[in-house]
Amino acid sequence: MTNTFAKDILKGLTAKHKYISSKYFYDDNGSRIFQEIMNMPDYYPTNAEFEILSMQSKQIVEALKFSGPFNIIELGAGDGFKTFKLLEYLVNNNVDFYYVPIDISQEAIDILTQQLKVKLPSLKIKPKVGDYFEILKGNRESDRQSLLLFLGGNIGNYQENEAKELLELFHKNMKVGDKLLTGFDLKKNPIIIQNAYFDKHGITKRFNLNLLIRINRELDADFKIDDFDFYSHYNPITGDVKSYIVSLRKQVVQLKAINETISFDYDELIWTELSKKYALEEIRDLAHNANFNENGNFLDCKHYFTDSLWEKR
Repeated sequence: MTNTFAKDILKGLTAKHKYISSKYFYDDNGSRIFQEIMNMPDYYPTNAEFEILSMQSKQIVEALKFSGPFNIIELGAGDGFKTFKLLEYLVNNNVDFYYVPIDISQEAIDILTQQLKVKLPSLKIKPKVGDYFEILKGNRESDRQSLLLFLGGNIGNYQENEAKELLELFHKNMKVGDKLLTGFDLKKNPIIIQNAYFDKHGITKRFNLNLLIRINRELDADFKIDDFDFYSHYNPITGDVKSYIVSLRKQVVQLKAINETISFDYDELIWTELSKKYALEEIRDLAHNANFNENGNFLDCKHYFTDSLWEKR
């Protein structure tokens, strides 16, 4: 991991327009800060998706039309907060399934597993830690049908070509008839979105600056955290939220573990995250272009968010 991390960080920070991949947000500390973000009153995606999975679990399960025992494979399970309502419905209705949560954070998986053993003791759970692209390959060998969960609007973190590649990878590792339930944050009043991603409490700032703390720790770097700030911007036409770390002065940072130095100019930006918001017709096109059938959209009452159910064809 460290070699890949070092390679990716060096590539991003030496690019003409500096960037750090958002996949590196989620070390153990980053995962904890993200839990804080999800608890913010202005951060609506968590509550919107929780409402969907709380109020429409029955409809989602009926739409699966699985004929026998199946797997639920959750990609990037985190704390499992939203998924719990779906799992609870299935367990309470004696549905035969295995829950396979996958996360890159061992801490997140350990906490999730412990909580589920207390709350749903009869749940059959097979947790896995690591890169879900690698773990997912085993799905093709399973004799059970599978529902893949890719929740939280995470698809919005991928640029158009990357989202296409991701969905092709999902498709490749699914069997015909397997389903994919994907969360999409929908286009809405720009003020609602701006407040969610550029919060006045500075939690999203800490989340972003934790990337620099991680680089300091893993690559023996000397980023001075107080010399950097955070900015986020929403474009309501494209649906793109873009987040940046801002260098507040001209400075040089050493990455001692790989014997490299990085120069920053006044107000130079490091792009850290894309979070795209979708229109329903864009979701339909995305499914079609990735060789999935769209079996339905499950929306919250405010129509802020949808969990879209797709089937591999």
